Amino acid sequence: MKVLLVNGSSRNNGCTNEALKEVARALSEEGIETEMVFIGNEALPDCIACRKCRETGRCVFNDAVNEFVEKAKSADGFVFGSPVYYAHPSGRLLTFMDRAFYSGGKHFAFKPAAAVLSARRAGTTASFDVINKYFTICSMPVVSSTYWNHVYGTQPGEVAEDKEGLMTMYNIGKNMAWMLKCIELGKANGLEHPENEKVLTNFTR
Repeated sequence: MKVLLVNGSSRNNGCTNEALKEVARALSEEGIETEMVFIGNEALPDCIACRKCRETGRCVFNDAVNEFVEKAKSADGFVFGSPVYYAHPSGRLLTFMDRAFYSGGKHFAFKPAAAVLSARRAGTTASFDVINKYFTICSMPVVSSTYWNHVYGTQPGEVAEDKEGLMTMYNIGKNMAWMLKCIELGKANGLEHPENEKVLTNFTR
């Protein structure tokens, strides 16, 4: 089993990375393979609603998003991490997730996921809510912990001092490992995920 941990910060080795490393440590202790995915700090095009991915299964912008969706096909779980900017996740991560989930949503369905935030002070719970919405629209079990999924600090060294925050990250990893093993055990006993109905309407018809 493998979990992809996505760093949505512009800084590869910043506070968000510290949080993700603690989740990865707990997963590794449970025998779960992990891979860190840094989405980079270069310009990242936003979704242009061309719907071409509906025909090809790939985003028209051939960049880190398509590479990630390819990895998602064989992954069993996900952790998406972000710093908090103005009580919101990074625009970079949201652009990345918009395109990944729109072009490759079927590769995320029924796979456990968690959101992880880092902040100086506030805005974490609002950001937590934003990222979780990607999971709940895609039939993904949301992995919880023993507190809100965030750490505090302006530098990695400060995050290292947030003992409760790091405990929360560690418990995310333990809870995700348990959930992954339960899903694997269910499959081994013939229990598959449901086939969801799909009906699209708008407010006028």
